Amino acid sequence: MALTIEQQKVYKSGLVYALLSYCCWGVFPLYWKLLLHVPPQQILAHRIVWSMLFLFIILAWRRDRLFIRYLKSPRILGVLLLTAALIGGNWFVYIYAVNNNHIVDASLGYYINPIVNILLGVLFLKERLTRIQIVAVTFAFAGVAYLSYHYGRLPVISLFLAFSFGFYGLLRKKINLQSMPGLVVETVLLSPVALWYLWHMNSVGAGAFGHYSTLADVLLVLGGPVTALPLFWFGIAATRIPLSTLGFIQYLSPTIQLLIGIFVFSEAFDSAYLVSFGLVWTGLAIYTYSVINGLKRRNA
Repeated sequence: MALTIEQQKVYKSGLVYALLSYCCWGVFPLYWKLLLHVPPQQILAHRIVWSMLFLFIILAWRRDRLFIRYLKSPRILGVLLLTAALIGGNWFVYIYAVNNNHIVDASLGYYINPIVNILLGVLFLKERLTRIQIVAVTFAFAGVAYLSYHYGRLPVISLFLAFSFGFYGLLRKKINLQSMPGLVVETVLLSPVALWYLWHMNSVGAGAFGHYSTLADVLLVLGGPVTALPLFWFGIAATRIPLSTLGFIQYLSPTIQLLIGIFVFSEAFDSAYLVSFGLVWTGLAIYTYSVINGLKRRNA
């Protein structure tokens, strides 16, 4: 069925917001590299505090007070405490990876994430894998296994990023909260620890804010908007374009990260990584085909 002119405008605007969010996430390494001299723990703490403040500004502008209801619910607070720990850990490991020359490993983690989501759906949501999805998961598993065998160690950064974000998405899906107010509560829950840590580091003379450069201070403060805006754009996109379209666009982010890691920061990408990524990409291609095929059957 052909879309009306109004529907086409909504779809196109959704595509723009999706591209903005995933491109922004893709170029994150360039931003965090500018703070290479700041310890990852302090970058994370600043990111949490300034994100909370910026998100409050957005919600005030939108006159959205839903987060207050979330704060009053013990059940919701309990789940958001877990998701806050997961997203905080994800942010920290990503910043650590970028500033310790593991951007390629980080990109692999976000390529693996859709496959992890499939596994979590099977384990916790009682979803059933089709044969073609089993093949896709097998290829992705083979990619991780090959890299582990070649280097004699698990790609810990890749797996942590994939599973922490996977469990984060699983819990947020089960509790079914609106994205932005939920993120506000998560940052509120993390902020006391972040503020205490920043105060402690400053009291022992090891604080970064106000002690390095004006540029560093500005970048730390802008870590809030840089974190919140892509999520805000993603939230808009998710309501305007099909989830399957978002699924394709999500590969843009790790692809940009991979290219930045290899061509901007000259990270190693030897034959072992090529084989591993090739297996994961094959798994993702098979999974993508299964999604497209499923949509065609439902629309037939």
